[in-house]
Amino acid sequence: MITIEQLKDIQQRADKLREYLNIDEKQMQLSEEEMRTQDPDFWSDAKAAEQQMKKVKSLKSWIEGYEGVSKATEELCLAFDYFKEQIVSEQEVDAAYSHALSEVEALEMKNMLSEEEDQMPAVLKIVAGAGGTEAQDWADMLMRMYLRYCEKHGYKTTIQNLQEGEEAGIKTVTFNVEGDMAYGYLKSENGVHRLVRVSPYNAQGKRMTSFASVFVVPLIDDSIEVEVNPAGLSWDTFRSSGAGGQNVNKVESGVRLHYKFRNPLTGQDDEIVIENTETRDQPKNRENALRLLRSQLYELELEKRRQAQAAVEAGKKKIEWGSQIRSYVFDDRRVKDHRTGYQTSNVGAVMDGDLDEFIKAYLMMS
Repeated sequence: MITIEQLKDIQQRADKLREYLNIDEKQMQLSEEEMRTQDPDFWSDAKAAEQQMKKVKSLKSWIEGYEGVSKATEELCLAFDYFKEQIVSEQEVDAAYSHALSEVEALEMKNMLSEEEDQMPAVLKIVAGAGGTEAQDWADMLMRMYLRYCEKHGYKTTIQNLQEGEEAGIKTVTFNVEGDMAYGYLKSENGVHRLVRVSPYNAQGKRMTSFASVFVVPLIDDSIEVEVNPAGLSWDTFRSSGAGGQNVNKVESGVRLHYKFRNPLTGQDDEIVIENTETRDQPKNRENALRLLRSQLYELELEKRRQAQAAVEAGKKKIEWGSQIRSYVFDDRRVKDHRTGYQTSNVGAVMDGDLDEFIKAYLMMS
């Protein structure tokens, strides 16, 4: 049975959220923004209309999130009072508390995602490390894990490029993730993921260690200005492989973009290479590749800002690109995040996309 102190803590956190989020102001703003969508000429400019609808959707999301917190808190207070009158059981009060706590923590975590890029869709790329089939199988397992996570959260995923391994698994995959705060939540997955298991591909049945890198960048749209120097661009075309009908292997619809530029992080000449085989329409694939390029360039600028901020606030942690962030030890039934110290023994649930606690621990630490 919860204590009166726990009840008061939930009430205070709910009140603070209303204040922090300026819910009253957001409700007035939502009314104004929705009125703009009633203009007869609203859809005459499709891009502007789309941006306006995103603004409306964002406001609704915050308001509905707080309404969920408020309702759950009220139900907890009622359950606590009803218990005194022996109308409900201890278990029902505790269940109401767990629900209210979950609603409060979810909105508190979302409130931490206040940067412009946190609101954006994401591009997630997985690359198998050295180790052949075992590493490629691990990359495939990670792809399934993230696709299941996206499915559970109602995110739309679109595979941009997929290269399968020779025997099993995948060499690399890139896919877009669209949905509320997709980048804000998934940015915690940047880094190297380590697998330890008895490999089914090892005849001696030995434990093997495999690595795969995960890269997440915000997927920008036309409202974000990113400069691309046309002189640095060059293109290759190639025939797509895999499913796709009679057009596959006959038409060079796949595109490979090369972009040479001065890296803002290192100050050195660098090159970005992007492959796109999403459609059988080469111009469309070029358009998609350019969008992915702009997203990567935008992320580099964001990382430059993060590093500058970290230099000033030396005590704060930041994402260390390319570092080992998490270990998945199947035999010991353990998944541990090395940045936060959070771990779980429910390996199966994690591989089925249950990443919320890892993401929450990372965001609360940042």
